[in-house]
Amino acid sequence: MKKLAAASGAPALFLVGLLLLVTGVLSPASALDLATRTVPILLFVVAMTLVTELAELAGLFRFVTARMVRWGARSTSERPAGGRVFVLWLLVVALATLSTVFLSLDTTAVLVTPVVVTLARHARIHPLPFALTTVWLANTASLFLPVSNLTNLLAQHQLDLRPLGFVELLWAPAVTGIVVPMLFLWLLFRKDLHGKYQAPAVPPVTDKRLLVLSAITVALLLPALVSGVAVAIPASIAAIFLLIVFMTRRPSVLRWSMVPIQPLLLTVGLFMVVAAFHDHGFSQALGPVAGTGNGFLSLLQLAGAGALSANGVNNLPAYLALEPLADTPVRLAALLIGVNLGPLISPWASLATLLWHSRLKAMGVNISWRSYALAGLCLVLVLLPTAVLALWLSNGLPS
Repeated sequence: MKKLAAASGAPALFLVGLLLLVTGVLSPASALDLATRTVPILLFVVAMTLVTELAELAGLFRFVTARMVRWGARSTSERPAGGRVFVLWLLVVALATLSTVFLSLDTTAVLVTPVVVTLARHARIHPLPFALTTVWLANTASLFLPVSNLTNLLAQHQLDLRPLGFVELLWAPAVTGIVVPMLFLWLLFRKDLHGKYQAPAVPPVTDKRLLVLSAITVALLLPALVSGVAVAIPASIAAIFLLIVFMTRRPSVLRWSMVPIQPLLLTVGLFMVVAAFHDHGFSQALGPVAGTGNGFLSLLQLAGAGALSANGVNNLPAYLALEPLADTPVRLAALLIGVNLGPLISPWASLATLLWHSRLKAMGVNISWRSYALAGLCLVLVLLPTAVLALWLSNGLPS
C-alpha cells in the first residue's frame, strides 16, 4: 500500500494542498470546515486499518475463509470432502460482500483478494473469477452502510443521518449493487463455475488466544459501527485494545508501516485541492453536467456524472466536486450510486481497484486492463440505471 500511494504522488499532493492554504487560495474558513468534517473520518480510517491488519496477522481472515470452504464442501473433521465450485463462489461472494459492508472496500481489496486467490489455487480453480468477484463487489457492495466507503461517511455527515436512516435511503440500490454484478459474473464465468473442488485443510493456529481475542474484538466492533455512535470511537477502542494485546503477545510484528500515512496524505491533499476549487466557483461550473431535480432522468444524469468523473480521476475527488450540486437526500444518494458503483472501468477509479491489482501482481496473477475495462463498462451501463431506478422507486417516485 505504501509503495502504491507513494507512486501516486501522495506527499506532493499534500504539499500542494498546504500551499493552497498558505497562499490563501483555500480560505481558512473552508479549511476549518473541511477539518471539522474529515478529521473524525480520517481517524476512523487509521483505526480500521490497524484493526484489520492486526486481525489478519492473528490469522482471523484465513481461518474464517478456510472454515467457510469446508462447510461449503460438507467436510468432516477427519477428512475434507469435495464441493461444488458454484457453492464455493457463492461463499466468496458472501465473504467479499460482508467484508465490504462492515469493514470497507479497501479492506476487501487488501485482505480478501490474497485469501480468495490462494483458496482458488488450493482448490485447483483458475483465480480470475474469484479475483474479479472480489474487486467488483468491493466497489458495488459499498452502498449499504456509512462505514463501507469513505464517500458514504462524507455523505452521512452532510445528510446528518444515523446508520439506520442511511440504510433506509439507500437499501434498494445497495441490494442492486450486489445482485446485478453477481448475475454478470455468473454469465461471464458460468463454465468456470461448474464442477467440483477439493476443500483445503484448515490452517494451523499458531496463537489460539490471539486469534480468539481478535475474533471477539471484530465481533463486538461490527454492531458498534452501526449503533449510531461516531464510528471513530469504537474503531479507535478496538485498535488500541488489539495493539495492547499484540504488544504483550507478538510485539515483533508491530511496525509503523501499518499506519496508512501515504494514503492519508493523498486523501487530505485531495480534500484541500477540491475545497480550494469550490472556493472559486467550481461547483457552479459543473451545474449543467449534474442537472437538477429528483426525477429519474435527473438522478441518472447526476449518477452518470459521478461515474464518469470517478473513472476519469478517482471516486473521492469526484464525490467532493459534485457534492454541492446534490442538494436533496435523494440526489446525494444518486451521486453515491455514481461514485460507488461506477468506478469499474479505469484502474485508478478507486483506491480499492489499485490495491486489488497490486495484490494480484504480487501473487503472480496477470489481468488485461483492456478486458477489465470492457467488462466493467458493460456492467456499469446496466448497473447504474438499474440502481438509480431502484432508488427512485424506493423513495416514492419523486418528480
